[in-house]
Amino acid sequence: MMSTKFTVRKATPVMFVDAVEPAVAFWQGLGFEKTVEVPHGDAIGFAILIQGGVELMFQSRGSIGLDVPALAAEPSRVALYVEVSDLDEATGRVQGAPIVFERRRTFYGAEELGVRDPAGNVVTLAQVPAEQGNG
Repeated sequence: MMSTKFTVRKATPVMFVDAVEPAVAFWQGLGFEKTVEVPHGDAIGFAILIQGGVELMFQSRGSIGLDVPALAAEPSRVALYVEVSDLDEATGRVQGAPIVFERRRTFYGAEELGVRDPAGNVVTLAQVPAEQGNG
């Protein structure tokens, strides 16, 4: 029998990247603050970025190769759905990022734009109507 006291407290994506620095710069452009930085040689090996209740973690392939070697060679891509308060402002903050899909209105009423972060991950920026949004 499973305990009724069990809860998942948080789920945080840890994204493996060739270099942490470009990922940090990309997400700082969207208002995230770097709260943890762990060096790996003369570069950043691991970083945590936070904005409000949202947390993202990035680890360099070199660092993960020392930490968990079996994971270092695996391809690592994620798709993040990021709800924002103002899609126009968010679009300006990621100017120059490769476009995955142009701005569109979805069947569920969100305005979305898809871009790639410096590590190649798909980031969907979405402005959801207030009555549907989470924040």
